[in-house]
Amino acid sequence: MAAAIPYATPPRPLADAFGFFRAWLQDPLRVAAVAPSSQALGRLITSGLCERTGPVVELGPGTGVFTRALLERGVRPEDLVLVEAQPDFAEALRLRFPDVRTLCMDAARLRTHAPFCDRPIGAVVSGLPVLSMPPRQVLAILKGSFDRMAPDGAFHQFTYGPRCPVRPEILARLDLEATRVGRTLANIPPAAVYRIRRKGAPPHDRASERVSASESAASA
Repeated sequence: MAAAIPYATPPRPLADAFGFFRAWLQDPLRVAAVAPSSQALGRLITSGLCERTGPVVELGPGTGVFTRALLERGVRPEDLVLVEAQPDFAEALRLRFPDVRTLCMDAARLRTHAPFCDRPIGAVVSGLPVLSMPPRQVLAILKGSFDRMAPDGAFHQFTYGPRCPVRPEILARLDLEATRVGRTLANIPPAAVYRIRRKGAPPHDRASERVSASESAASA
């Protein structure tokens, strides 16, 4: 059982599941899942991230499962910004994580909005349903993210599908490459995680890679 986070209110799984399902009923294309992500997926998508990562932006945090996982891994609240387009989710996140800044806006606005001013982003963790998004919107989100990201930064994205959810032509246009981190069956539905980086980017810390590999095997 994970230790309590002093700057976050306790999780409410039943209330979160009900709220998530209600949001899906209202806008199934935007929410694209009938239940919040599992803790197992939260651990997998945040593997390799820690306090040394620096500024982290989370896109589409929903009920905050990935947010809690990031904080548990040591990412400082002041180094974390949540970008949530759904006003109800955004307000709930502000109450649940009062020391973390939450922005209620479309993730594509990263092109014009610098969440950490001049500080480069160390990582982006995405809970966005990119498979159901128009390619132009996915392109805008990725371009905005990498325009503000450190040279060795990465975009962490999960998917319910059998391959990377970002189209190959979008990756090629932005000179990016995707690596499959792992898959977890302990999610509804089962999900895989991909790490997207610039081609030729400096290598990840080897210790972080070993953590990613071991947690991927444990989640499979």
